Amino acid sequence: MFDHISIGVRDLARTRRFYDAALAPLGATLKYQRDDMLGYGRDEIQLWIGPAKRPVPADMESGLHFCFTAPSRDSVAAFHAAALKTGGTDNGKPGLRKDYGDNYYAAFVIDPDGYRLEAYCGK
Repeated sequence: MFDHISIGVRDLARTRRFYDAALAPLGATLKYQRDDMLGYGRDEIQLWIGPAKRPVPADMESGLHFCFTAPSRDSVAAFHAAALKTGGTDNGKPGLRKDYGDNYYAAFVIDPDGYRLEAYCGK
């Protein structure tokens, strides 16, 4: 349904360090870079990130979050660990989420700008 998502951030260099590390275990890499734009994806760019004067404020009550598919449960755990090492905040350790399904394995973090992220594997 979506071709891509774009988000605005305060510090593009800090954001690049975070997303380079957090997305690598999921098989996504930096595919495009300019002074004012980063593009991440596996085969094609699906996440665009650029500087913004007024990024969306972090709001735990908004319901907004982005979920990335993961190839394995180990990659979900690696996503979580890498995110925490590069400035992310824990928002749910890796594990089964039986409320979502018998094989719903996920981890949740908050990026340095307050975006809530999830990595999910259904295997």
